[in-house]
Amino acid sequence: MTSNQLTDAARQAVMLGLETAGPVLLLILVVGLVVGTLQAATQIQDQSIGLVVRLLAVVTALVVLLPWMLDRLAVFSTDLFERIPSML
Repeated sequence: MTSNQLTDAARQAVMLGLETAGPVLLLILVVGLVVGTLQAATQIQDQSIGLVVRLLAVVTALVVLLPWMLDRLAVFSTDLFERIPSML
């Protein structure tokens, strides 16, 4: 097992983490900005409104994106397990 193989596997794992978490985090950012702007415009400063809206957005995003995320993780895991014998 060379350091190049380990570095490549670690790089792929980090990139996969960014690819799978990125859309949800980007959605949270956009929803937070929109809710914050609306709250500032209407002068409603109740924090529970923003929390509930972001929570609903995250749940919706996970329901929609979870099959894709699990597929990406399964492909990566299968590929990693297939490469283990060649690394030994």
